[in-house]
Amino acid sequence: MKTIEAHPAPPVASPRVAAENRQHWAVVGGGMLGLALAHELTKRGKRVTVLEASPELGGLASPWELHDEETGRDVTWDRHYHVTLLSDTRLRQLLAEIGLAEDLQWVETKTGFYSGGKMHSMSSTLEFLTFPPLRLFEKFRLGMTIFGASKIRNWRRLEQIPVTDWLRKWSGRGAFEKVWLPLLKAKLGDAHTRVSAAFIWAHISRMYAARRTGHKKEMFGYVRGGYPRILQTLAETLEENGVDILTDAAVAEASAKPAGGVAVRLADGSSLDFDQVAFTTPSPVIARAVPGMSEEERTRHFGVEYLGIVCASLLLRKPITDYYVTNITDGWVPLTAVIEMTTIVDPDELGGRYLVYLPKYCPADDRLFDRTDDELREEWLAALEKMHPHFSRDDVVAMRFSRVRSVMALPTIRYSERLPSVATGVPGVWAVNSAQILKGNLNVNETIQVADEALAGPLAAALV
Repeated sequence: MKTIEAHPAPPVASPRVAAENRQHWAVVGGGMLGLALAHELTKRGKRVTVLEASPELGGLASPWELHDEETGRDVTWDRHYHVTLLSDTRLRQLLAEIGLAEDLQWVETKTGFYSGGKMHSMSSTLEFLTFPPLRLFEKFRLGMTIFGASKIRNWRRLEQIPVTDWLRKWSGRGAFEKVWLPLLKAKLGDAHTRVSAAFIWAHISRMYAARRTGHKKEMFGYVRGGYPRILQTLAETLEENGVDILTDAAVAEASAKPAGGVAVRLADGSSLDFDQVAFTTPSPVIARAVPGMSEEERTRHFGVEYLGIVCASLLLRKPITDYYVTNITDGWVPLTAVIEMTTIVDPDELGGRYLVYLPKYCPADDRLFDRTDDELREEWLAALEKMHPHFSRDDVVAMRFSRVRSVMALPTIRYSERLPSVATGVPGVWAVNSAQILKGNLNVNETIQVADEALAGPLAAALV
């Protein structure tokens, strides 16, 4: 186990109390949710230890290196693609608290569609109206579906309806089969038949909220230095405020002590004692680590269905398109989308190179996770060459694959009715994870809000 080296950073915690007199919390999981929860607990005067199983912090937001084969240099950036929207007020508040708000860079972005073997721009109202794959009436139905969804507030009603039924009803057969169904299959695979209409509502609502900030165009942002800098700065701030951060510290078991408190046994055999323990890891991990749960609780945690991702990071000599995201409706393409990150990030931050992500979302048990890097490299680069005749794999100076089986809890039909509760049946043990997102889709802003909602709700009584 190791502790991240601390550097001076402005404290944000409330007046300090002697450590021996403060309630001691363990936060299991050092992703953005876990670190945000630790940050809020310190502001409430708690003593906090973060336990992260991996060698580094960040979870899905963790950094990694891409080795530039031509120059021999390593480029460090986010392992997966992340952007900040103008409407991501909670994330922006956190960035302000750790001194990074002034380093947010905002860029107007464009959206592309690959449909019928051709690239189309969908970055303005005019381009939407002239979108070739759809007839005029189909465009009207599609536009009204998006507008109507942005006005819906009763998301629980949408939880009762399959997303396919809802979109087919409101958009009509043409727009559904030409746009919605291919996009759902590209994102969700066969799981699209089990997901509720709340899924598409959450996505539309977030994008509309971004436009309601005053800009009638897509403005995406990033912090200079990316999530490597955000995570390092946040860790420094936490340690300055007394948080112990342990990496390589996988939790094997958490159990209530007879006299009160929680005993935590780590995978290396060592043990630690805490007053309260909050897990921020995926639900099946929590169920395995807390044997004192009831059978009903365990069933609920194991019943959360996760979508996974295989995502390639490409470092290129030159860009492919000027679209941040290219949505794909042609079923032969083995990708969910193409994300051109350097339409937002300054290439100078990447050694003058261009960064592209190729994500493919799939169920956690999909055979895609077992395919080799060489197999995927050949298939995915061949698809890029067919989509973009000007693209050459000779321009790729680095390519690396990330595989994560538990990324997003699928909002299946009546999801909130089957969701595990934050409080577990084990005194002092809590489940605060992204599966608790009910009114949004998975992004950093939403995960931070999960921490806020837990602290204001189920955890409130434990904070006294």
